[in-house]
Amino acid sequence: MNAPTARLPVAVLGATGAVGQRFIQLLENHPWFKVVALTGSDRALGQKYGEGCRWILPGPIPAGVFDLPILPTLPPVGGVSLVFSALPSKIAHEAEAEYAPLGIAVFSNASAYRQETDVPLLLPEVNPDHSTLVHLQRRKRGWSGLIATNPNCTITGLTITLKPLLENFGVRRAFIVSMQAVSGAGYPGVPSMDILGNVVPYIADEEDKMEWEPLKMLGALQDGQIIPAPINISAHANRVPILEGHMLCLSVELAQKANLEEVAQALVGYQAPEISRQLPSTPPAIIRLSQQADRPQPRLDVMSGNGMTTVVGRLRPDPLLHYKMVILSHNTIRGAAGGSIYNAELLLKQGLVG
Repeated sequence: MNAPTARLPVAVLGATGAVGQRFIQLLENHPWFKVVALTGSDRALGQKYGEGCRWILPGPIPAGVFDLPILPTLPPVGGVSLVFSALPSKIAHEAEAEYAPLGIAVFSNASAYRQETDVPLLLPEVNPDHSTLVHLQRRKRGWSGLIATNPNCTITGLTITLKPLLENFGVRRAFIVSMQAVSGAGYPGVPSMDILGNVVPYIADEEDKMEWEPLKMLGALQDGQIIPAPINISAHANRVPILEGHMLCLSVELAQKANLEEVAQALVGYQAPEISRQLPSTPPAIIRLSQQADRPQPRLDVMSGNGMTTVVGRLRPDPLLHYKMVILSHNTIRGAAGGSIYNAELLLKQGLVG
C-alpha cells in the first residue's frame, strides 16, 4: 500500500501521562496521522488538553491538540479507526478489547496483550512478518479491528542488537544488566529520595519481560504460531538517576565462531526488512556502532536518529561468553510512543489497517 493521500484521524488513549505526551509530540507533524481525539485521567476529564495536562516534555504543547477536550477512555471514542494506547496495563486489558471489536486498530504500549499467542509483539526492524497474526486474531476473537503491541522499552534495543547476531551467527545465551532511566517509571515515577544519588536494583516484573519478550520477537512464525527463539537470557534490572535512555550491558554467546570484525560488520551492516525501510519513522541507521571507548552515553547519544536508532558501543571479547557490548535506546521514543507509531505505519503499508 502507498502512503495515505490524507492524514488519518487517530486518538491517543492516556494522553495526559508521560508516554501519552510523547505520542502527542511525535504525532504533531506526522505525515500519515492526525490526532483528533484524546483521553486522559479522571481528574482532567472535560478540560481542554492544554489546561488539564501537566506537560513535562521540552517545548510547548502542540497547538493542534491544545483545545481538544479530554475524554473518558470508555466508552470508546468515535470518529477514528486507529488509536494509540498509553494506558496502564490493567486499564488497557479491558479498554483495548472494547475498541478492537469496533473495527479500530489499537497500537498499544501496554503489556496487557503481549503474551497472547494471536497478538503480534512488533519491532518493524526485526519481525514485520509477525503482523500476519492479526488474521488469526480476527478469526479467533471475531474482531474487525486489531491489537498490536510494542515491547518493553528496556529490551527494544537489546532485541534489535540480537537480531543481526542471530541471523549471522546464531545466539545461544545472553546475560544482560540494565541501567534504566527514571522516565521509564512514568510520571511522577520514582520518588526523588529513592533515586537521587542512588541505584535501585529492582523494578517489578521487569526481569521476566526482559527474559521472554525477545524470544517471541526473534522467534519464527510457522503455521500461525511463533516458535520462540532458542536463546537463554538472564537479566538484571536497575533504575538509575538518568532522565531518558535505557542502557544495557550485554554479554553474548554465539552459536558459530566469529571474530570481532565480523561481529562489528554484522551490527553496522544490519538493515530492516524491505517493508520497513521507507516508513516515516524509519531511522537513517537501525544500529549505530560507536568506536569511542566511553560511548554510548545517554546525554550524548540518546537522540541518535531522532531517538529511533539503537546505539551500540564498547564491543569487545568476553572472557566468559564470546562478546560483550553496551546498548543504548531511547525508552520513551523508540521504546514506547515512537515504537507504536512505527508499528502503525508498518501495518498501514501492509494493508492491515485502513
